[in-house]
Amino acid sequence: NKITDNNKPTFSWVKNGQGKDYDYSQDHLYVKVPSSATNGELSVVEDTLKPGFFLARHHHKKMTEIFFIIEGQVQLVFDDETITANTGDTITVPPNTWHAAKSTNGSKMLTIFKNGQFDLYLERLSKMTDDDFKNDELMKRVSHEFDIYNE
Repeated sequence: NKITDNNKPTFSWVKNGQGKDYDYSQDHLYVKVPSSATNGELSVVEDTLKPGFFLARHHHKKMTEIFFIIEGQVQLVFDDETITANTGDTITVPPNTWHAAKSTNGSKMLTIFKNGQFDLYLERLSKMTDDDFKNDELMKRVSHEFDIYNE
């Protein structure tokens, strides 16, 4: 948020192709609303999923994820069902819901993370070394710190 001369918060504006930028092997993300702008209540991320994208099965204990598909298709795999979300679709994944995601041909989505500081997770990952990523115990601790559970 920007602060005016009288200390009154005002709007923020993040233009297309802007925001904190994280370009990983499977996706390219822009943080559009950092959790610091919402007192940690939510963050918003634009995520371009590269062809062959796959996110392994996981869940969150506190965080709700809302996915809005901007373009392309994303498959979301739940315990009992697999859905194919298309351009314009919105999917809400509440806490304690196991899910995985994949995009065969690539796609773009906007994700709202409620009760999660996913932007801070991305920042932490960006500072980790290749050896850190190979350290299963460290990765588990970092994931749990940001409400991401794979077991």
